[in-house]
Amino acid sequence: MSQDPPRYIALVAVPRPLHTLLSYALPDGEQPVAGTRVLVPFGSQHSVGLVIRVQATPPNDTDSPFTLKPVEAILDVTPLPDAHLLKLLQWAAGYYHHPVGEVLFSALPIALRKPKPLSNRLQKLLLAHAAVTSPLADTHALQLTAEQQQCLHSIEQWNTQTPRRPILLHGITGSGKTEIYLRLIAPLFAAGKQVLIIVPEIGLTPQLLLRFARFFGDAPMACLHSALSDGDRLKAWLQARSGMAQIIIGTRSAIFTPAPNLALIVIDEEHDASLKQQEGFRYHARDLAIKRAQMLDIPIVMGTATPALESLYNAQTKRFHYVRLNQRPGTTRKPDLQLQDTRPFELQAGLTPQSLIAIRDTLARGEQAMVFLNRRGFAPALYCPSCGWQANCEHCSAKMTWHARRNKLICHHCSTEQPTPLRCPQCQNPKLTTQGQGTERLELTLQSHYPDAVVVRIDRDSTSRKGELDAKLATVRSNDPLILVGTQMLAKGHDFPNLTLVIILDIDQSLLSTDYRALERLGQLLVQVAGRAGRADKAGRVILQTSQPDHPMLHQLVGHGYTPFAQQLLEDRKRWHFPPFGYQALIRASSTASMEKALQFLEHVSQLLVSATGTDLQRLGPIPALLEKRANRYRAQLLLGSQQRAALHAALQQLLQQSAKLPGRSGVRWSIDVDPIDFS
Repeated sequence: MSQDPPRYIALVAVPRPLHTLLSYALPDGEQPVAGTRVLVPFGSQHSVGLVIRVQATPPNDTDSPFTLKPVEAILDVTPLPDAHLLKLLQWAAGYYHHPVGEVLFSALPIALRKPKPLSNRLQKLLLAHAAVTSPLADTHALQLTAEQQQCLHSIEQWNTQTPRRPILLHGITGSGKTEIYLRLIAPLFAAGKQVLIIVPEIGLTPQLLLRFARFFGDAPMACLHSALSDGDRLKAWLQARSGMAQIIIGTRSAIFTPAPNLALIVIDEEHDASLKQQEGFRYHARDLAIKRAQMLDIPIVMGTATPALESLYNAQTKRFHYVRLNQRPGTTRKPDLQLQDTRPFELQAGLTPQSLIAIRDTLARGEQAMVFLNRRGFAPALYCPSCGWQANCEHCSAKMTWHARRNKLICHHCSTEQPTPLRCPQCQNPKLTTQGQGTERLELTLQSHYPDAVVVRIDRDSTSRKGELDAKLATVRSNDPLILVGTQMLAKGHDFPNLTLVIILDIDQSLLSTDYRALERLGQLLVQVAGRAGRADKAGRVILQTSQPDHPMLHQLVGHGYTPFAQQLLEDRKRWHFPPFGYQALIRASSTASMEKALQFLEHVSQLLVSATGTDLQRLGPIPALLEKRANRYRAQLLLGSQQRAALHAALQQLLQQSAKLPGRSGVRWSIDVDPIDFS
């Protein structure tokens, strides 16, 4: 008697908060490839899902397809994420302890998260083959310095060695790291390979595209970032997936872009906190890039003027190769950096009299000045001098910022807006006043002091519409003299040849912060901002205003440079077993009911971990978050630490497995953040 042929089931990931795959019966003769989308029943509704694998099940098996709901439709002929990317995403779901379906679908363009097959036109784009490479344009190539040549030679040698190690390219601002990237990419481009370049900010993408276009001519490039429309993002994604786009440039989510011929990954500004996703699936693009390069056995180069402490430590312990660029090409030299004590002076929008004189002298020479303040809006506080009323956000434990041009109060945490009151809501005093300053107030102050000068403000408010950032950058490049006012959008990557003066305001909060990462971030920011000055053949000057001029770490940074400063921070971290000498995860919880409810839930989490793992796990908290209330939710956190990565992850796995038994879960949202960098 002949045996019936096996039936097949599909193990499918759906975009829901589930840590397991779901099984569905497949129609006879249908075996979709892993990575294709399917339409499946889910509860009383339908959901798009992604096939992870297909397996045979004999008809007499108790888990046979006859007891399973069937796949309703197979949406794709060709898999969307390839086998390598599926493996990377599943690894990431496990490492970050995040639901696998949410991880997989976060890696797809929004247009592909819908249960709709690709159109014939897009299907052809997906199946297209790589185009013939365009000739290089050498006419725009710069001559490398001897130091750059040696750096390039070292990287090329390391790229031929096995096993490969990530390469940390530590080059001072203006030292020509991008030229190194271009020379590394050129032979791969000529061979028809693909290269993935990750940048932290959208603002850096257009200028990098311009540099690459000048060097590679009409190279097929794909650009992926959050400012693209859904259609444009899908098109760029499909061009990369097909191999047509040889150069792929994007922000952190571009690390999930499929590229069948990928031969090199470049992470620019590897230290930047923007590379860490802070909501939902909290991955770090740099760390996933290292894992992806390892899985593919391809080189990865990470460039920065201010390496993350973890990266420096990995270089010191020989996990990374390390190479330095200490000089700026040509006649350019590092700017002169000086501390300025603000305590003896009456400030005007945060500026000392000496800073105002320095700006005047810079303009008189026909040069440009930049004033850096990492706070947008007109003023961070609006209050009544009569009764003490302050404009606080009703939904957050924070003050609302006054935006004078829009005449609105805006919360920078939940984006709540309201009209500016004409009088005090409490005592009816018509004379409200402001405290502190933001970039908007700074812009108006500078315009009144220097009425003949062009003042350009670049922050998220002034560049929110498409094309505004490019237009403002073009104004900066075409106007001398000029004053540039901006936030951290200007801190890195930008090259303004005639900018000779940089003034940095309001850094004292970071110097006095209880966040152990605050000093590292401050040092990186100061070095990056200072690096905008004196990038051509004119001497640069940086004025750092502070009310804490005797702070020892500030003197270490100004007097000895970033590397000794970072080394001191590493020694401090070692004493406390903080990263990179230990491993951490942050458990966050929030409730609309009360802070007590969030704290109680985390106390149950803490007790569960103690009973499951013993006392090897260090716990800090539960405590209220630095921003205790945000968007009507009370927020608390529990920091977990261990000197053994495996022990930490085992504890987190135990937590997930037993979380359904935790008391106090009702009405509480909670999440796991592995390798946290933000504790606010």
